[in-house]
Amino acid sequence: MRTVDLIQKKKEGKKHTKEEIYFLVNGYTKGEVEDYQMSAWLMAVCFCGLDKEETAWMTQAFVDSGEVLDFSHISNFVADKHSTGGVGDKVTIVLIPLLASLGVTCAKLSGRGLGYTGGTVDKLESIPNFKCEMSKDEFMKQIKDINAAISSQSPNLTPADGKIYALRDVTATVDNKSLICASVVSKKIASGANSIVLDVKYGSGAFIKTKEEASELAQLMIETGALLGRKISAIISSMEQPLGTHIGNSLEIIESIEFLKGNYQKDLYDVTLEIAAKTLIAGDFCKTKEEAKEKIDNAIKSGLALETFKKIIAYQGANPDIVNDYTLFKQAENSYKLKAQKDGYIEELDALKIARACKLLGAGRDKKSDSIDPAAGCILNKKTGDEIKSGETLLTLYYNDVKDEKLNEAIDSANQAVKISLSKPYAKELIYAL
Repeated sequence: MRTVDLIQKKKEGKKHTKEEIYFLVNGYTKGEVEDYQMSAWLMAVCFCGLDKEETAWMTQAFVDSGEVLDFSHISNFVADKHSTGGVGDKVTIVLIPLLASLGVTCAKLSGRGLGYTGGTVDKLESIPNFKCEMSKDEFMKQIKDINAAISSQSPNLTPADGKIYALRDVTATVDNKSLICASVVSKKIASGANSIVLDVKYGSGAFIKTKEEASELAQLMIETGALLGRKISAIISSMEQPLGTHIGNSLEIIESIEFLKGNYQKDLYDVTLEIAAKTLIAGDFCKTKEEAKEKIDNAIKSGLALETFKKIIAYQGANPDIVNDYTLFKQAENSYKLKAQKDGYIEELDALKIARACKLLGAGRDKKSDSIDPAAGCILNKKTGDEIKSGETLLTLYYNDVKDEKLNEAIDSANQAVKISLSKPYAKELIYAL
């Protein structure tokens, strides 16, 4: 079997065998297939595609390239969720303690952010001394003890995907649905979950721009999971405006804590409920969405979900008192209030432009080696559809050491993100469930 022949085969739009897919994936992981050859093959895939079987074979090849976690000695139902990423998306941080407080075993491996805002690991590490880098034994023990752990991704899981993704990132081959599917689903399978809920986002603040494209990707991931013996369900959710009101690392942790105290924005609650309900029903913890909602609301009202989050914080090396004392977070020394210039209604809050403002203030990174200011970010004082009066605060930016040029650019980006109209806009659909 020769790599050049497989490149030619895919360039002609022909279907690979399982053995050919494994030959390419394993060969590249071992250094036997050159970068330029894998680059050529990936570009051929972008032009000619992989069918459902080829996608499943590539997914399994990624899984087989590394370690697979096994929680069968702890629970026969292990839940996980994955979001394709969005602005203000802190669902993982509220969902995991909620589900764990209801008896669901949650093994969550998360990543850092690369782009406009931080990832789940960055957000959690804004809690002083919170440890996301856990050994396998530490991860397993914590899950056994308190039903939940949130750890950074282990390099021993799906190493083939890690190496191929790094190549995709610099060869303009990231946006192929089959390659995205293989990358996401392989990591979820390798992390030991047997029930996975995906939140596939679309809109200005997501890398997928339309609901139709998001639906296609979600359906492919569901079908790939089925071919590989994993139950995957999905929701499609809008990222036209940020989720919740807080954008930025420590700010999003604070909003998550407030959520678990019962003080939450409807959009964040609705997305969390949809994912939690799918998980609870899949694990036979309840039969209907209505029953799931009752359990979730009770876990919040009773304080059980918040107590579980405090346990996660304590187990992972930080001070759980932070849930009642936000001064324990690093504080922003400066703030800027963006004021409305006229009366009306918020017609648009462009998530991408708001995220860009936060990144300019230090909430995101361009390279993995870049540092993040955990205190930088933005709090929305108004959401789409809200009435606003001239002179009222639209949003507040928080920052520390930022040059005047970047600050002015951030203010300009935030200003461009807000569109005010004279009439109240129609409410847009937030969630489309599969």
